[in-house]
Amino acid sequence: MADDLKTETPEIQPEVRREQPLARVQAVPWLIVIVLLAAVAWLGWRAFYQEEGDPVGSAMLAFEKQNSLTVFSSRFEVVAESVDRRGVLNLDLLESRQAAIIPATVEYRLDLSSMDRDRFAWDEEREQLTVILPPLRISRPNLDEAAQKTFTEGAYVSRDASTDLARNNSQQAERKAAEFAKNPQVLALARQAAKDAVRQNLAIPMQVAGYGDVSVEVRFDGEPAPE
Repeated sequence: MADDLKTETPEIQPEVRREQPLARVQAVPWLIVIVLLAAVAWLGWRAFYQEEGDPVGSAMLAFEKQNSLTVFSSRFEVVAESVDRRGVLNLDLLESRQAAIIPATVEYRLDLSSMDRDRFAWDEEREQLTVILPPLRISRPNLDEAAQKTFTEGAYVSRDASTDLARNNSQQAERKAAEFAKNPQVLALARQAAKDAVRQNLAIPMQVAGYGDVSVEVRFDGEPAPE
């Protein structure tokens, strides 16, 4: 009977384990950190712009890193003319004349460093942001003397006379360019360009901040509000 009894020992199968790639295991903690940081940043953005509901703060943030904004550039030509007389014993023996056509460029800038909260107003009912700009700053004329055209008259033009004529024409051209830069028509173009630039620089950030299709009204100091 003992020979008829057979004890069967169950066959033990080896446990199969799949090792995860080391790079994937190490990347998981960093991925969690990145996701958490992104979530915190997003929640902070929501808290600042949405819960606080500060459209003026959003507008000021758009100008935070810009101290000056060039809004318009005008290039034109200035005509200058000088006369040089030289002689002895108070007698003008030599006379020379030089006319010059000199290209000049003038830039119009906004000083954004003075844009504090008092220059912004938010109308929640109309969803309109009003911005009051400081006066434009006009740069010193930049004369392109390398591209100037000159016309000189005189029987004999000495080196000193030529130097004096050129210097006088440059000074005269700079004065005329500065006067032209204040021309009411040119100033009107520059002011309109400034308004358009500010409007474009604020409308998109306001939309990104979640305020929708906000209208932006821009005017300069002293300008009456539109009816």
